[in-house]
This record gives sequence, C-alpha cells and structure tokens, in this order.
Amino acid sequence: MSLQSLALIDNWPVPTAAAGVVRADGTVLGMRGPADRRFSLASVTKPLAAYAVLVAYEEGAVDFDEPAGPPGSTVRHLLAHTSGLAFDEHRVTGPPGQRRLYSNAGFEQLGDHVAKATDIPFAEYLRQAVLEPLGMTSTSLEGSPAKDGVSTVEDLLRFAAEVQAPRLLDPRTVAEAMSVQYPGTKGVVPGYGHQNPNDWGLGFEIRNSKSPHWTGASSSPRTFGHFGQSGTFLWIDPDAELACAALSDRAFGPWAIEVWPAFTDAVLAEARGA
Repeated sequence: MSLQSLALIDNWPVPTAAAGVVRADGTVLGMRGPADRRFSLASVTKPLAAYAVLVAYEEGAVDFDEPAGPPGSTVRHLLAHTSGLAFDEHRVTGPPGQRRLYSNAGFEQLGDHVAKATDIPFAEYLRQAVLEPLGMTSTSLEGSPAKDGVSTVEDLLRFAAEVQAPRLLDPRTVAEAMSVQYPGTKGVVPGYGHQNPNDWGLGFEIRNSKSPHWTGASSSPRTFGHFGQSGTFLWIDPDAELACAALSDRAFGPWAIEVWPAFTDAVLAEARGA
C-alpha cells in the first residue's frame, strides 16, 4: 500500500517537496515526490548530530554530564538547549539550566567537543557512527552540525526506522534522548513563540502539550523530532508507531505553519485506519 495522504504535498506552495512514512518495524508505507533528491535539512540536521553524540556516549568518548560549552554547562545542557548560549552567536546569555534557549551555537560547540574527544572531525564521526551503518549514502554534513546537513527522504526514513527500533544504540539510550530534560523549562520554539513548558530531549524536540505546534492536533504528546528553516521536518510518534519526514526547497514560513499540521493529521488518520 501507499498512503494517499502523502499526495497532499502536491498542493504545498513550494517548488519541490518530498515526503515519506515509515513504521517502527521499518516498513515504508509510502513516499511521494523525488525520494532520492538531496535537500538542505537546516535544523533537521540536529537529530542526526545528536544521534552521533549518543553513539559517542555509548562508546565512552563523552559523558552526558561532563563539562562542555560555556562555564557550568555540560554535554546534556548543549543537547537540550539549556547551556545559556545565544541562538546563533557563541556568547553566553544566561546560566545553564534556567531557560530553554534554542542554540545553533550550542550544537556547534557540541560538535567541537565530540571531535576533540574522538580525534575525528565531527562530520566524519557522524558518517562513520550513523550514516554509513544505516546506509544513508545520500546524506552528508557540509558545515555546522546545527544546520548544514543535506539528505533525502529515503535516507531520513532509514534514520527514523533506526530511532524507532534502535540497532546502533541501546534502546535505553534512545529512550533517554526522547525524555524531557530539565522539566518545566520555559523557552521559545522558533516560529511558534513562547512555550511554557518548552519540553526538549537530547537533541529532539518533544511535543507534549505545546500549542501552537508544527505537528498535528492528533499527534501524541510523546511525539518528538525536529523541523528546519529550509522547510523540512521529521517527526516520530511512538504511540502511533510511525514516523514521517518531509523535505522542501522553500524556506519555513506561514505556508508551513498552515499546511504541516493538517498533513500530519491526515497521515496519522490514514495510517491508523490501514
């Protein structure tokens, strides 16, 4: 079967879009659009980078609670956007652990930390630890681990299948990554405003009760993932045992805020009825 709801991307106001859905057992329920086209991921790079950090943790190269980033900050703080670093500048705006300050700079410092700990450039570590083992041959990191990934829908579905049924990591490590870090922390979701609480795991945003949000009204509170300013998203809904990736070549904006939730609701409704 192939989900008919994926055809909704044909009506998105974008030059090109591609989307796909994969079950927890790795079954691809459908893809639409150019599945092998490489798109800029923007911040959907972060879950891939975070997964590499989780591998480094399991290999003993880093520990979640060791110092990393600004004074008082740890690897955990950087992954959970609570290090106190500014959004796109390597300057401290507050003490670690107090607010959810979404930070590209934090992920760049995280990449530097892992590279130093492993003596391998972070892009190469990501390739060896995650991309190559999963057969993600069309995916690469071409700069910042916060936003410079390039990938295809086919490859992102391989990654989403892994996160749902881990082979590279102990499932307990992945469960930690999708668990709320520093509960009750307030902050802003870029494009969606202030959220209280602004729940986040280790590199993955957690939906919980956020409103407004880029996932669907029917998405479970445990849904986690990321969206990117290049018009991209990846969500994993553990309750639905389903993941969805969508890539486009139009920057995130009001169009995405309008069409993404309805698309997600249609995918969930059809998959649940399948």
